[in-house]
Amino acid sequence: MTWLELAEDHPFGVHNLPLCSFGRECAEWVGVRIGDRILNLAGAESLGLVDAGGSLDGETTLNRFLAEGRPTWTRLREQLTGLFSDSRQREKVEPLLFEVGEVRLGLPFDVADYVDFYSFEQHARNLGKLFRPGMEPLLPNWKHLPVGYHGRAGTVVVSGTEIPRPWGQRKRPDDAAPTYGPSERLDIEAELGFVVGVSSGGAVPVDEFREYVYGAVIVNDWSARDLQAWEYQPLGPFTGKSFRTSVSPWVVSLDALDAARVPGPVQEPGVLPYLQGRAHHGYDIRLEVTWNGTVVSRPPFAGMYWTPAQQLAHLTVNGAFARTGDLYASGTISGASPEETGSFIERTWNGAQPVRLSDGSSRSFLLDGDTVTISATAPGVDGAAVAFGEVTGTVVQEL
Repeated sequence: MTWLELAEDHPFGVHNLPLCSFGRECAEWVGVRIGDRILNLAGAESLGLVDAGGSLDGETTLNRFLAEGRPTWTRLREQLTGLFSDSRQREKVEPLLFEVGEVRLGLPFDVADYVDFYSFEQHARNLGKLFRPGMEPLLPNWKHLPVGYHGRAGTVVVSGTEIPRPWGQRKRPDDAAPTYGPSERLDIEAELGFVVGVSSGGAVPVDEFREYVYGAVIVNDWSARDLQAWEYQPLGPFTGKSFRTSVSPWVVSLDALDAARVPGPVQEPGVLPYLQGRAHHGYDIRLEVTWNGTVVSRPPFAGMYWTPAQQLAHLTVNGAFARTGDLYASGTISGASPEETGSFIERTWNGAQPVRLSDGSSRSFLLDGDTVTISATAPGVDGAAVAFGEVTGTVVQEL
């Protein structure tokens, strides 16, 4: 219950409380969303309403707060729940609230490093069939370790940022040699990204996942499939992936997702000891992808093969540090049916089965002016949904 005028099942109620970076005029702050408003957290801490160890004052991103660790994360969440539930706090809190529609939303954290995984079996099988026809879709290592690649942290952008069509080398099937030009097969990948809060000095065990990871955002890993197909062997994705990655502005805490936890998958063959642990679980999160306003797929995150805890364990197993602000993405979320796929190369089977949009037009890959929006929700306490908001991007002509 809250003194704010919210429906009990509002997806941004006190059971959610995602963090963000927001601004108005020349000022910028870190905040927390409640309903359709944002609380200025620095202002709340300066008044003694919350205690985040001084990590909010003067900050425009969440990094300093994220570095404080789980005791501070838990304390702030408990204090915020109390503020929004105790009507005696209303007079102090209301002057610090801003309407979501009247502010600009920024990248919520400075991205220290960016890694993208490949952890949904159906997606891996689909792309294996498309990229390596006639061969076994899964490569021999796929069920032994979470496959991934390093992206470019500097090209991660917040929802609403325009996406320029990338240029690069591509080789059409009938071409004798590669050519240079704008991508003709621009695609999306609907994913979730996990945000590291606490830096590690080395390997992070599976069961310490919650001590290092604060929460999650929606990710759209824009992909130029023609550039990718020509360059990806033998070293993997490069310019076909590194031009832009979009994230949602709201960071949903792992605490808010407790009710959405589901058992991790049975993994056969069995995995090595460093990938085992009690934190081997997934989340019942449902995404929705719209293309120019038409819903074209609803990918289910619950079908993940390699869990977020296993991904972090593998990311650091060689002694690589995890750093505050690291973002690692799940990989494309795809289920068994075309309507559950998280990329358009799968949804249209590499263009052979175009989708029809509500305006009567058909699409295989993205055209200039197309807008893609990915949203996500998870089950919360007492039947109330936990919303992640959305990540949106519009394709514009190449730079």
